[in-house]
Amino acid sequence: MMNAQNLSFGSAYFIEPNNDPMETHMLAVLVDNEPGVLARVIGMFSGRGYNIESLTVSETEHAEKLSRITVVTRATPQVLNQIRHQLERIIPVHRVVDLTVRAREQGQDGPIERELALIKVAGEGADRVEALRLAEAFHAKVIDATVEHFIFEITGRSAKVDQFISIMEPLGLVEICRTGVSAMNRGPEGM
Repeated sequence: MMNAQNLSFGSAYFIEPNNDPMETHMLAVLVDNEPGVLARVIGMFSGRGYNIESLTVSETEHAEKLSRITVVTRATPQVLNQIRHQLERIIPVHRVVDLTVRAREQGQDGPIERELALIKVAGEGADRVEALRLAEAFHAKVIDATVEHFIFEITGRSAKVDQFISIMEPLGLVEICRTGVSAMNRGPEGM
């Protein structure tokens, strides 16, 4: 008889306890730019109980009608390998590159990553002045302002965006809109 401690409810499958460390990886997936492709990729993740922490997609090669999907996910190395192999089997997928693994193979900490966020902060007096001061320190741009609020634009690594959001919370954070991570490996080679 199984007890509740041996069950993994975060997944579609019951898996034996695994002590492998969880890792966050960025995957680049080159696909045909056609209806339903994104749904198939997302369906593979959800159907197997894998979480997507960030997702961006856009057409990158117009003449060839190809789009690039960048997925950030967190799992054990074994599960990450399964995810990559399962993505490769989806018919309109041309190529899957684990950008995190490729960066390590090149002796780097990780791929170049950037994220854009729009952050609305409403405040008065000292909070307003502090929000502006901190935005300058983080190189965030004011893209809209009234006497009641600011909308900041910040670009950088996800950790920088997270940090900026956390310091804006006590100053009157109202709303956040994030693009998700775009990532690319260093060096002259393409994906």
